Amino acid sequence: MSNLRNLGNQMMVSLALDEGGYLGRECPVESCLGYFKITLGTGLKEPAPCHCPYCGHSGEQNNFFTREQNEYLSSVVMQKISGALHKDLKSLEFEHKPKGMFGIGFSLKVKNSPPPPIRYYREKQLETEVTCGRCTLRYAIYGAFGWCPDCGQHNSLQILGKNLDLAKKALALAASAEAEMTEYLIGGALENVVSAFDGFGREICLQKGEDIRFQNLTGARRRVQEAFEFDFAEGLSSAEWEAVCRVFQKRHVLAHKMGVIDEEYVRRSKDPGAIVGRKVRVSPEEVVAAVGAVEFMGNRLFVGALPPAP
Repeated sequence: MSNLRNLGNQMMVSLALDEGGYLGRECPVESCLGYFKITLGTGLKEPAPCHCPYCGHSGEQNNFFTREQNEYLSSVVMQKISGALHKDLKSLEFEHKPKGMFGIGFSLKVKNSPPPPIRYYREKQLETEVTCGRCTLRYAIYGAFGWCPDCGQHNSLQILGKNLDLAKKALALAASAEAEMTEYLIGGALENVVSAFDGFGREICLQKGEDIRFQNLTGARRRVQEAFEFDFAEGLSSAEWEAVCRVFQKRHVLAHKMGVIDEEYVRRSKDPGAIVGRKVRVSPEEVVAAVGAVEFMGNRLFVGALPPAP
């Protein structure tokens, strides 16, 4: 059995990376089984546990092989063992022909049979690629938000920053666009600011089991204070707070009232120039100020409400 013995107690089997250089990973928790991908060679340089981006479970790296990878590895090992065993049995073949009129012959023949098939697989396509701002790991996930598989840092603040950068780019384009396009780009930039903060804030709060919406800043501020006992707008002046609340109300009118001012906007916004039935106006300077306020409030919310990295 020399061929089988030569395989040893361990076998080295490589896993192929996908076309983007990613290696698939899968959370071992049965209630999660979340699939994600990482790029080897990025992220932490020293050995570290792996974190599931979706549920935050932390464990040994070897526990995060996907089911398809395990099937592939098992099939490769079984094929090697089967091949070595077949060679060893072939080496034992013999044939003793009968001698004399009443002699009896003996033989041992090993039939050739196809080896066990290898279970090949392909890594899945995911929706969001992230480079962790803390440890530089390059990873991909479903959805947008998640924990970094290496350092465990949540990416929500990073995602918020990227969306605010898009709003700034839209404002830069608006500066050199025609009047009609300028209005469209400014409105789109404001929509992106509000949607980004709402998505970010809801994700942060859901990590603590609270479903709080952030399109209404006054209500969100009150609810965060009740749930987490801190004020995410503390540090903004009363004028800055009033301005960011007003521009959020303008976004509501643009999104739901075709930009036409109604009594609710007049009551909520404290906009001295508002006239019912007229179209609301949004200046680039208002959106720039809103971006700054959202960046400030986002940092406060991230530090104050998000649980520590698992």
